[in-house]
Amino acid sequence: MPLILFNKPFQVLCQFSSQDDRETLADYLSIPGIYPAGRLDADSEGLMLLTDDGALQHKIAHPDHKEAKIYLVQVDGVPDAAALARLQAPLDLGDFVTKPCRAVRIAEPAWLWPRNPPIRTRQDKPTSWIAITLEEGKNRQVRRMTAAVGLPTLRLVRSSIGPFSLQTHPLMPGEFAEVPVSAVKR
Repeated sequence: MPLILFNKPFQVLCQFSSQDDRETLADYLSIPGIYPAGRLDADSEGLMLLTDDGALQHKIAHPDHKEAKIYLVQVDGVPDAAALARLQAPLDLGDFVTKPCRAVRIAEPAWLWPRNPPIRTRQDKPTSWIAITLEEGKNRQVRRMTAAVGLPTLRLVRSSIGPFSLQTHPLMPGEFAEVPVSAVKR
């Protein structure tokens, strides 16, 4: 029963079935019987876990199990203390209210690869980075959270899931590695 860490590239769909001319997980992984434990939208990059064990897949992906996930978010603008406080508090996004989380301003990580294609840049508006730690994960939640506080997301990289991190398990986009299942709390 393999547990695979995969660094999903930008614009790759989190599925194995082909989709028009879009890249999917099948373009990078040919391990039979594995499925993603959680998803990232096509515009997001970073760490995914895949397994052939349905119970483990459910445990990793289900919000009741509270595997913390860290997202590195490049935003349009610079967050002030009030914006960071709003991100951390329960935030009403219309169809749901987020759980409290951790949000801190960070420097761009030195280990982070350049995105291809690069994000758009504007000379008149600076960008900055925020690390957001969630124990939930609704559809496009991080993007919706940053937009709600006036800081649209330009780039979103999931850097860690539970005990696994791209900082401690360096993988370039499209690369994968098998890790021991015992590293996941049962």
